[in-house]
Amino acid sequence: MNKTRMITTMAIFVAIGTLGAKMLWFPAGIAKAYPVQHVVNVMAAVTLGPLPVVAIAFMIGVLRVLLGLGTLLAFPGGMIGAFLAGILYKFSKRKGFAVVGEVLGTGVIGALFAVPYAQLFMGTSVGALAFLPPFFVSSVSGAFLGWFVLSRVGERLSVRRV
Repeated sequence: MNKTRMITTMAIFVAIGTLGAKMLWFPAGIAKAYPVQHVVNVMAAVTLGPLPVVAIAFMIGVLRVLLGLGTLLAFPGGMIGAFLAGILYKFSKRKGFAVVGEVLGTGVIGALFAVPYAQLFMGTSVGALAFLPPFFVSSVSGAFLGWFVLSRVGERLSVRRV
């Protein structure tokens, strides 16, 4: 895939993830769940690969924070889940492994990483149990929605992983 097409595809995923945060979210414990982020992570991991999906997650996090659609917690969950989804798909070539990577990366590792991250950058000192349920619910709902979309339109995508 040429660079122009890659950047354009990444921009579309960023737009979907940013606008989706405004349109589809639900309260989940002390945080808000944004499942569209996880949909985008799974779809971009499969179609673009590990490095572009991390860049997409980072840009969605930046835009969500700047637009007041999220908190700094958008970074650890979104980026760790995106990376693990991309890596697991790259080595397995199975969409289900992208889903597993997103759920483990965001729902477990991202939630645990959020504890010291929140204390350092947000001045919040809560335990891991405060972050695990909302991160897990958000990642499971979004990752499976991403898998569903890919299973329906994945073969028709003109964008192929590099």
